[in-house]
Amino acid sequence: MTIAGDQIHHHLEAVAHERHLRHATPGLEAQVVRLKAYQQARFARTHADLLGHPRYQPTARFFLDELYGPRDFSSRDAQFARIVPGLVKLFPQEFVTTVATLTDLHALSERLDTGLARHLPAAPAIYRGAYVLAWQASGDPAGRKRQIDLVLNVGQALDRYTRNPLLRGTLRVMRGPARAAGLASLQAFIEAGFDAFAGMRGATEFLRSIEARERALAERLFAPDAPAAADQTPVTDALLGQLP
Repeated sequence: MTIAGDQIHHHLEAVAHERHLRHATPGLEAQVVRLKAYQQARFARTHADLLGHPRYQPTARFFLDELYGPRDFSSRDAQFARIVPGLVKLFPQEFVTTVATLTDLHALSERLDTGLARHLPAAPAIYRGAYVLAWQASGDPAGRKRQIDLVLNVGQALDRYTRNPLLRGTLRVMRGPARAAGLASLQAFIEAGFDAFAGMRGATEFLRSIEARERALAERLFAPDAPAAADQTPVTDALLGQLP
């Protein structure tokens, strides 16, 4: 096993640990699901123009569904764990390194979500004041900054790979074997990312927009004058003051 392969296993174990904590803590799992749904809606509002743009819509939708959504990814994660030895042998080292970065992002996001959910009040709806206070109570601005860095890293790598016809051809050849091995969910995820980025014909402007807005939002989350807990503005209104 390579260093990147070991890292993939380590990150997936960290994800499994977060899921175990949520199952073992009454109400925490449901709270995380609510949080993920809130954050998905927040992403959709912040980047509504990208979601509505013909060039960027597939990639924005990929981010929204695969990185921000409340879906249960346990099946896909199990497939990741099973395929790591073959992944290391079959794919170029740079691609394996990107998969390690992706699982690093997955593990970090799950840890941040668990921490945020612990600080949210038990209520059917999440409002922006409580959301901001949860971030501030978690005391982890560095974690949010690193999360954005990893998202951009993965996006830049996928953009590079779309220019490699050999790698895209290899993915197509793997469809049958992946399905036979019970890895269809993982295969679909990888191909969706490739197709989304390939359709943009260059991801520089898209990633710059994501970076600028997410970093600005992160600054507002930890700003001293961020909305107070009494602010019960729902996600359907402008989030965090002047931010979209």
